Amino acid sequence: MIAILSAFTLLLGVTFVAYVVSILVPFLRHRPVAEGNPHEFEWHIFIPCRDEAVVIDQTIARARNDFPMAHVWVIDDDSDDETAAITESHALVDDHVHLVRRVRPNARTGKGDALNSAYDALQEWLPADADHSRVIVAVVDADGELAPNALEVVSSPEIFGESKTGAAQIAVWMKNRDDPRPLPDQGRLANAFARNLIRMQDLEFRTVISGMQALRARTGTVGLGGNGQFTRLDVLDAIGRGYGRPWHGALLEDYELGVHVMLAGYEVRHVYDTHVSQEALPSLRRLLTQRTRWAQGNIQCVKYLKDIFNSSNVDTGGVIESAYYLLLPFLQILGGIALLILTGTAIAFGIQHPDVIESNIGQVWGLLALNIIFSVTPFAIWGIVYKLKCEPEASWARALFWGLEVWLYVYNIYICIARAFVRVARGKNGWSKTRRNAEAHVVVAGSVAVEQ
Repeated sequence: MIAILSAFTLLLGVTFVAYVVSILVPFLRHRPVAEGNPHEFEWHIFIPCRDEAVVIDQTIARARNDFPMAHVWVIDDDSDDETAAITESHALVDDHVHLVRRVRPNARTGKGDALNSAYDALQEWLPADADHSRVIVAVVDADGELAPNALEVVSSPEIFGESKTGAAQIAVWMKNRDDPRPLPDQGRLANAFARNLIRMQDLEFRTVISGMQALRARTGTVGLGGNGQFTRLDVLDAIGRGYGRPWHGALLEDYELGVHVMLAGYEVRHVYDTHVSQEALPSLRRLLTQRTRWAQGNIQCVKYLKDIFNSSNVDTGGVIESAYYLLLPFLQILGGIALLILTGTAIAFGIQHPDVIESNIGQVWGLLALNIIFSVTPFAIWGIVYKLKCEPEASWARALFWGLEVWLYVYNIYICIARAFVRVARGKNGWSKTRRNAEAHVVVAGSVAVEQ
């Protein structure tokens, strides 16, 4: 049994190292795209909102200032705060701002349903003779901030200038990555932890996830994200005709949409030359809640593996990449269990037979070196990549420190995947909104900080 588990964990380690190399090489070879003319398209920005009064005013104002040609559609998912009122105040003086109101019991049923309501409203608003292939729908978070060059870049002849491109996902940055005090009401230690947690999220999105997308660009399986996704309206129409609605009920509705775009015969592009900024979470508790939802959404999308395998629009490379990504939570949970068993067995053996350990100390050091190669290096390398690609002014010592942090940071995934499987087993599929940083009130009782 131990031999089988050892072989299994070694196989997972080798596979993972090979995967890291396969995403790192195309990412480092990225070639910028030429900008296009955004006036060749009609732009509509969907902003799903539930209790977003703390950020929505600024988000609308910024979008209208930076992209005066774009229409902004705010979907109020029956908020309990002033989200709808703030949006209405903009809509009264600006015909490019639209409010889509949802009311319980037909509200708060998931982000996909909210986006579908905006899709319906847009269809009613557009003239009957509108060219849906020239209408681009963007989805931006309520705290999202598109880079000023976003529309020019996605209008590139290589992106939406290419008729076979059905959707595009731009890079994601963390807007508060340089905030010196992300938790103003807490002490130095809490703020130091929060700063590093924020930095890890920025590193994760700008290097690791972008690297994954660089590989997917080659296999034709680029994934859409919940923030900074762009899709042709006629592609959404085609998905609606084939699957009932453009967006569906998975907790990872963005990746689900990307799968549907691919199955409909269109390409999804990843665009690294522009970005959308969002708030990173300074709270580990809130981060775990967010990532548990993502992990559960990943598990829910496994049902599409059969369709991907049978689709004539997905080649062998795309099938392999999609299968690896969708099955990864299952491999990680099995690998985590195997690692715990092997570690526990090794510790128990060392306690019972210390003389054997002493006489084979060379093998122990060899196993430790092997563990570093397969467990630490594939993550630590991203600290160096982050410095080279994103933070060139950072010192090499800082880059190495970031790399070691990445190795520790990724262990949150085991907690999130375990929680996700528990939620699946219990039939819990509800969508839990991640609170904005401005909403997170902290109560300090003595030396204990409790997040409300």
